[in-house]
Amino acid sequence: MPLSLPAEPREIALVRMSALGDVIPALPVATALKRAWPRARLTWIIQPLPYRLIRDHPAVDRFILFHRHRGLSAWRSFTEIAPTLRAQRYDLVLDLQVAIKAGLVTALLRSPIKLGIDRARSRDMNWLFTTHQVPPRPVGHIQDEFLEFVEYLGIDPRPLDWGLRFTEEELAERDRFFDEVGRPACAIVVATSRLEKNWPPGRYARLIDALHSDFGLRCVLVGGPSPVERAAAETIHASTRVRPVNALGDDVRRLAYLLSGSDLVVSPDTGPLHIANALGVPVVGLYGFTNPKRFGPYGKYQELVVDGFARSPGEDYGPDAPPRPDGMARVTVEAVLEKVALALERYVRPVNGQA
Repeated sequence: MPLSLPAEPREIALVRMSALGDVIPALPVATALKRAWPRARLTWIIQPLPYRLIRDHPAVDRFILFHRHRGLSAWRSFTEIAPTLRAQRYDLVLDLQVAIKAGLVTALLRSPIKLGIDRARSRDMNWLFTTHQVPPRPVGHIQDEFLEFVEYLGIDPRPLDWGLRFTEEELAERDRFFDEVGRPACAIVVATSRLEKNWPPGRYARLIDALHSDFGLRCVLVGGPSPVERAAAETIHASTRVRPVNALGDDVRRLAYLLSGSDLVVSPDTGPLHIANALGVPVVGLYGFTNPKRFGPYGKYQELVVDGFARSPGEDYGPDAPPRPDGMARVTVEAVLEKVALALERYVRPVNGQA
């Protein structure tokens, strides 16, 4: 079908209901749409956790929360939200998620134009729920895949703006925190919800001791309240000579502003890594299970990735290579320290004359 949009759409809906890190690449899409069509009202269907992070996003006028239920009660998620979704008619819907739940939500939305990913890159027959698809392309970085949507609409998404902002109170609390911790500070993301992405706590402990002794960095453990993260933090804390500050918690806004105030971040492939990258904070990415050419930091800091995904140095693999369960074992403490030294040299002020 030909794409026939109003000169300036007035009602636009974004469908992206996945995890925290998966929502970050959608932020420049929202910003670009609002920049092109400032009078349009932008509605985002989203899950509660990422909503807590971007609830005040300057490009989004309205959020509709999708409370995902698991198992036999999963259908409740759609029956609870259906009346709200059907109540508004949209000029344009962007389905940014290739999954059956996004397809079902897209089907419930009333719009003559529902734009999704092309059939070859779709999953769960998601393309069946859209009226238009972006042109087929080879699999690439996930951020570029999102930007294809606005480019297809004739909008220049650059300069990219993720739109993450903090209140004056949050910035003041951040400054108080780091005044007590001291500078320079390195945030350590201790774990993810996907066990195959996680780095052994014992290696984190060795890394933290070296960051303190070799570079004079104060280390702060950050992350959420899950049992996996708390167990990792306890093991790290018990195994280090220099005790890091434990800043784990269930406040995702606090997590984000602590990342924004850090001089450096070390993280596996998880939400905080992508938040740090969006905030312009140097991040050393620990990659083994997931493919850094598809899910690595976007733009800056790609040279700071520790690539355990490659089975041998310089292996030529593409962004479509599937996950490698044995990859994190190839991420060594020594390799991480090399990337830390590079990050300090390029992006962070000199530390005790050693950076």
